[in-house]
Amino acid sequence: MLGSVIPLIMIQIPRIFNLPYLGERIVILTTLLVSVIFLLCYFFYQFFEPWIQKRHLSYIKHEHLVLDVLKHVQNRTMGSLLTDNGSPNVSVIRRLFYETDCDGDKFISFPELQEFLQEIRSENILLDNDNETTEMMKEFDNDNDNKITIDEFVNGMKKWLDEAKGTLNKRYHSIKSMKGLYQVLKPWIEKKRAERETMRILIPKLLEHLQSIAYGGLLTEDGAPDISAIKRLFKEIDLDKDDTISYHELRKLMTNMRSGILPYDADAAASKIMKELDMSGDHLIDEEEFVTGLSKWLKTTSNPYASSEKSEEDDYKETWEQTDKLIEDKFTDKSPLAWTKAITLLVLGIVILGLLAEPLIDSVRNLSKTASVSSFHIAFIFVPLATNARITISLITEARRKKPKLSSLTFSEIYGTVFMNNILGLAVLLSLIYFRGLTWNFSAEVLMVLVVSVIMGCLASFRKVFPVWTSFLAYLLYPMSLVLVYVLGHFK
Repeated sequence: MLGSVIPLIMIQIPRIFNLPYLGERIVILTTLLVSVIFLLCYFFYQFFEPWIQKRHLSYIKHEHLVLDVLKHVQNRTMGSLLTDNGSPNVSVIRRLFYETDCDGDKFISFPELQEFLQEIRSENILLDNDNETTEMMKEFDNDNDNKITIDEFVNGMKKWLDEAKGTLNKRYHSIKSMKGLYQVLKPWIEKKRAERETMRILIPKLLEHLQSIAYGGLLTEDGAPDISAIKRLFKEIDLDKDDTISYHELRKLMTNMRSGILPYDADAAASKIMKELDMSGDHLIDEEEFVTGLSKWLKTTSNPYASSEKSEEDDYKETWEQTDKLIEDKFTDKSPLAWTKAITLLVLGIVILGLLAEPLIDSVRNLSKTASVSSFHIAFIFVPLATNARITISLITEARRKKPKLSSLTFSEIYGTVFMNNILGLAVLLSLIYFRGLTWNFSAEVLMVLVVSVIMGCLASFRKVFPVWTSFLAYLLYPMSLVLVYVLGHFK
């Protein structure tokens, strides 16, 4: 990232030494060539030193280890790793600990853990026994005594089970891994599916009944939920007039539903509806919860509980298959055709970026004029926020998991993004200026990028741990850079 500021420094030379037009053109061309060389060097660096990609794959392999261990444990133990309500089954985990503790000293040593993982290795060729044993020992052994106590083992398995449940919504797991995960979480998943199926049948029946007893219906003429009608219905169901609907009042509503319309007994139906509408968990439904819940059901023209698992699997199938190929080192295609395709796509992307640069500037200028907003605010506030929103949300989502490896990968991605923005952005800008014979007039903007990159680059180069105060410094650099551009732009 610090290396990317070299062309930014070079392009300041004409303004610093007040060079004539010819000297400025020579510096622009030289800086352009240096930028292109840096860009190509970065591409080759990524190809021949793919340590960042390997770290990404290492993280994915770790999650495969978690799933493989849980799957093996589920097959080996008598009973499910999860209880009916989805919480870890501590008794089963404790029994597994005693089975793994071969010498009965109430500790799992490194050799015992290695032997345990050896059984999994025979089932899964992707598992590197030595490295994975060290990794699992490090993750479970909180006091770093190279032994795992029963409490550490239980807590570690609990954490892995929670992570496993979270992986159901991730895109980068293979179908094979998801099938293994399904075996581990099968009771919990099937219970959730049964609940969804129950609600899929129950809610339309309930809405049909509520529509029949509500005066004038629960929808307006344009098909939107009628909030006033829903509130009147709430007051009718609230028999004791305490501004809440209790379980007994809900059960009475289910009992009063005409014969044949209720697919389940009144107690079970009341419990399920209470669980669905009671957002606060106080076993009472207030007016706001009632209005919110019914409005959500009424807004959904199709069944709100229709299963979408098939479509999600179709969407993610290609990504899952690619992940398996990556992990098995079968995805890298080094044929001449693959090289040609990759280079062609890269060149095409650069050409598209160059062609769209000027229309983007025109669009910013037109938007500024139409909205009566300074082009400075559009170009340096709104456009950067819009163009970086996707990667920002992605990085923050990963960082919230608060794992050192994920945080490290997040920083790596940020550094790479900054390098590409600096070098590629400058190369495209210099290309337009040089080949169209334009005058260089962006010293203030480039100086702003230079200052911010140097400060953060030096900070990142000399620290591996970032205290909280560094985040405030990073945030302050944004308004400071805007002020710098504004001031230099008015006094240049």
